[in-house]
Amino acid sequence: MAEEELPGVLILDIGGTHGVLENLAALLKKHFHLITMKEFLGNKEEMSKKIQSIFVFECRPTIDRELLESLPNLKVIGNSGVGVDHLDLKMISSFGVKVTNTPHAVADPTADIGMALMLASARRLVEGNVFNFPG
Repeated sequence: MAEEELPGVLILDIGGTHGVLENLAALLKKHFHLITMKEFLGNKEEMSKKIQSIFVFECRPTIDRELLESLPNLKVIGNSGVGVDHLDLKMISSFGVKVTNTPHAVADPTADIGMALMLASARRLVEGNVFNFPG
């Protein structure tokens, strides 16, 4: 499928401090035409028609009324995290846009860390690690 046929997805950037991780961007490019915020702001008139989705990574880009009003073909906002507290769901739904997230994406790793911390605490592993044995 040619890039022009793929649905346009707005992202903040690729790489850098707050952009989508490069390996994740490579995966997204197989299914979407990625449009960075810089590209969008540089040519709003043309790009706004292509964007059907926004991929929110680390709470960016910020979703506000002005952005939603500038994207007439927006259908869905995909959040790459568990919570959606940073999104105004009522305002977003007033534009007829759906919001998705990944509620179970970090459930197992969170449980693993919790168990590791409890075991480390119960067995005093941190203290034992810094203890200097004579010899």
